[in-house]
Amino acid sequence: MKIKRKLLNTFFYTLIFLNSAHLFSQQDSIPTIQSVFWQKVQYGGGLGLAFGNGYSNFSLSPTGYYHINKTVSVGAGISGSYVAQESNPSNYNALGYKSTVFGGSVIGLLHPIENIQLSTEMEQLRVTRKFDEVNSSNDSFWNTAVFIGVGYRSQNVTFGVKYNLLFANQKNVYAQDWLPFVRVMF
Repeated sequence: MKIKRKLLNTFFYTLIFLNSAHLFSQQDSIPTIQSVFWQKVQYGGGLGLAFGNGYSNFSLSPTGYYHINKTVSVGAGISGSYVAQESNPSNYNALGYKSTVFGGSVIGLLHPIENIQLSTEMEQLRVTRKFDEVNSSNDSFWNTAVFIGVGYRSQNVTFGVKYNLLFANQKNVYAQDWLPFVRVMF
């Protein structure tokens, strides 16, 4: 008799516990300001790694966006890269050099329709280049770029092109004023 009663009590208390756990799981918590903020944030960026015949290139550029609404987003990013090329005495064109580039950017995005992304971006980079050749001048400079761009967006990926309004042939990180881009955000 005691065993039946003990089993019945155990079953009864287990049933009450499972039922109350089910009831509490159905309640929605009140969102906090902090959780609402993070629901509107996306992050992503770029990672680059290249090796070759005496050549190495490492780059990292994380980016984050805050979606003000469905049409407008703002963001910021940092970037850094290191490039090294060993000199090759048999090839005059393969002079040795090392370059470090680091900096940041701010970006504004506009989505006039779902799949089109318009962008404006200001980027400031510190560039330091050191050449192996004795008569070469090593240099350091700031590179400022202001880009306007257009892209095609499909879910979290955007393919596009951007134009550097401040492009100059001298003392520039970029080889041309038009640059293709791919943005992947999570």
